[in-house]
Amino acid sequence: MQHAPAARPSPAPVRRLTPGTTTRPLPAGATASHHAATGPLLAADHPRPGTADQPPRGTTDHPLLAAALAAVLALTASACVGGGRGTEGPVGPVPPTAQSPAVLPSAELPPVLTRGQARAALVGADDLGEAWEPTRGAATWRDELLKATAERPDCRRLLDVLYTEELFGTGAATAPRATAALDDVDDGAQLHYRVTSYRAADLDRTLAWLGTLPDACGRFEARDAHGATRDVRVADLALPQAGDDRRGLRVTVGDPAPDGGEEPRADTGTDTGGGVLTVDLVAVRVGDDAISLTNGTLGTPADDATRTSVEVGADRLTEARRQGRAQV
Repeated sequence: MQHAPAARPSPAPVRRLTPGTTTRPLPAGATASHHAATGPLLAADHPRPGTADQPPRGTTDHPLLAAALAAVLALTASACVGGGRGTEGPVGPVPPTAQSPAVLPSAELPPVLTRGQARAALVGADDLGEAWEPTRGAATWRDELLKATAERPDCRRLLDVLYTEELFGTGAATAPRATAALDDVDDGAQLHYRVTSYRAADLDRTLAWLGTLPDACGRFEARDAHGATRDVRVADLALPQAGDDRRGLRVTVGDPAPDGGEEPRADTGTDTGGGVLTVDLVAVRVGDDAISLTNGTLGTPADDATRTSVEVGADRLTEARRQGRAQV
């Protein structure tokens, strides 16, 4: 018995893109599960019989899905245009981040002495004589006579400097690099000596301010925390030629003068009542470093201790600076 030849399948209708469409059509025989991966189905040029009034399947049956896929395709195209790097950022060398001027090292700040070099510039008990030795503590007259205030700003600042001995300021930049404190056991004098590194221009401003005080605060009244008044007098102090610049003051603090205008009574005893405190305040600049010292006693301080400290200290500071430059 003869079998009828198998019927040939009709060729699949050719699917072409509609004008303005970038989506590829599904290959023949593709199932609906491929829809999400390949894009929406497109209509053939000739609709099937009986479906002239129906839209092709896969194009408008799921309008929301088609819109979502179009958005995905748009994002993919954007990534391709950007080089496919996503959020990796631009290609090429990244310029260095600019540093804030506040944290950049200042070209105006001088090189600072090491603490060892600053200690080498100090004076010691052996430089001043047999009566001097390392201090045993702050003298009692510091709180009794120097812890006071005044109405005039410059005079008030002078009292603060005498009490705190912070002549060049209280910040970290002006902290002393080295200090020494010595006592004269014979007459109760006390000498405090400091080496500070800072800008020469700022050091000179402090020296210039000291020079104005004999006129601005030649004589004024100070008042302590208990309301007691003190008579304060300020005069220039002659110094030996040492360093690049220097300034010295002699300040006396005592009980108010009587109505007759007599000078305050001097007293070399340890009791501050009725006595006069005399303090030499000195500053010497050597380049960008400075020596500051106070030499105080109840009575009259020995001039040689102040002068020796200035001469010996300035020479040692000059040598310490020279050695520091040689090491660099």
